[in-house]
Amino acid sequence: MTVLSYADSALSLLPPVVAILLAILTRKVLLSLGVGILIGTFLLNQWSIHDSALYLAEKVSGLFWSDGAINSWNLYILGFLLVLGMITALITVSGSARAFANWAKQHIRKRRDAKLLTMFLGCVVFIDDYFNSLVVGSICKPLTDRYYISRAKLAYLLDSTAAPVCVISPVSSWGAYIIALIGGILATHGMASTGHLTAFVEMIPMNYYPLFALLLLLFVALFELDVGPMRRHELNARKGQLYDDSKGVPPGATAELAEAESGEVGGLFIPISVLVFATLYFMVSSGASVLSSEGKTFSLIGAFEKTDVSASLFFGAILGLATTLLLAFRQKLPLRDIAVGLFVGAKSMLPAIYILMFAWTISGVIGQLETGKFMASLASGNIPFALLPAVLFVLAGLTAFSTGTSWGTFGIMLPIAADMAMGSHQSMMLPMMAAVLSGSVFGDHCSPISDTTILSSTGASCHHIDHVTTQLPYALLVAFISLGGYLVMGYTESVVLGLLCCLVLFIAGLFWFRKRADS
Repeated sequence: MTVLSYADSALSLLPPVVAILLAILTRKVLLSLGVGILIGTFLLNQWSIHDSALYLAEKVSGLFWSDGAINSWNLYILGFLLVLGMITALITVSGSARAFANWAKQHIRKRRDAKLLTMFLGCVVFIDDYFNSLVVGSICKPLTDRYYISRAKLAYLLDSTAAPVCVISPVSSWGAYIIALIGGILATHGMASTGHLTAFVEMIPMNYYPLFALLLLLFVALFELDVGPMRRHELNARKGQLYDDSKGVPPGATAELAEAESGEVGGLFIPISVLVFATLYFMVSSGASVLSSEGKTFSLIGAFEKTDVSASLFFGAILGLATTLLLAFRQKLPLRDIAVGLFVGAKSMLPAIYILMFAWTISGVIGQLETGKFMASLASGNIPFALLPAVLFVLAGLTAFSTGTSWGTFGIMLPIAADMAMGSHQSMMLPMMAAVLSGSVFGDHCSPISDTTILSSTGASCHHIDHVTTQLPYALLVAFISLGGYLVMGYTESVVLGLLCCLVLFIAGLFWFRKRADS
């Protein structure tokens, strides 16, 4: 079985483009991803049905068994989703979700405050984007439902505080990964003496998209800037329709569960707190074990760089589930109600798991097509240096959008950005790499095949395509603002002037959004 490479061909774009367009047009995510997977498989195997069938079987089995061993990363993530679904359902069965909503109604008296609290928690829980989207969603869903905030708005709040916060936080799975990449790049260019963490911190004010995505989110929460499809969802939510009923109960929802009358707020916060701190402990301890085995001195950044994120999430969730069960037994909930809650909770996550497995499969196919390398190759040629930060931002965005992965885009395009800067303007290396980080997060926000997008919609119990379409206008506005900033940065080689340009465009964008929201 000979598998072709399409690193130099625009055909490498065909599977992701078809999958994304079909998903938006038909709103059938699994069908769309399946068609994209089949097209990519046939391209790689020269349209041979036999070879394509063998290749596809290998890809699907690789989700669970890879290189002669269990694919622990995928299985731990899937296990984490199932266990979190059980925790959420038990919290609902115990009445704790309702108790929290009642408590919040006494202490949080406005829709605006409910959105601000969700945003605040999203910024505080920054250790991992998966963790952020799912855990903060579980906490805040009863609160946002109480104030008739649409699930689409909740998904936007979750998604816009997941990757944007993680990508500028050194103490996170994203930050550790980026710092490790930066370290390798600096060493390659003879700059090993430059502090990796220092370089990462210096890049934060150059990372325009995450910064202004968070700032826009704050203004949307404060001033009800609902535009495009989001406006329709918010208007429907005020009438009690939190999500589109025509498509049934969305992934992650547990609407069929009965709630006990004796629930307490602690029944929500205690299990979630155990989950958060246990996960953080497992992340640090697993990273520390690797550092110790390599004979390296412990450091928090180093531990996050070497941590096993998926295992930490799973075992943290197991402890959270054990705590939830103990509280349920202490509350003397009927065993039947507990059993039903566990079953319904796990079942509620199955649609998200199916989508995630299809997304992983198409991501593997796209990786073998080398779509990312084709996108990166478009940056080469006779492009004026002043335009390169903006060009890298756009190409990183398109690559992440097409492949559904920010991390893969980082790995492909950060070295290219560094090489381009070293060729003529060494001082622009960090700004150009920051443009890649920004573009990657932008593409991730817009892509229907991104795992972060999938899990944000799951955490909010929002239909996947509803989340994509409602978030898109906000992501595009921030992308336009960032593009202007990178153009100014490229021509002036000044990060501050680029930030000022972004600020001016941001203010203009707010007025435009305000006008659209009021019309």
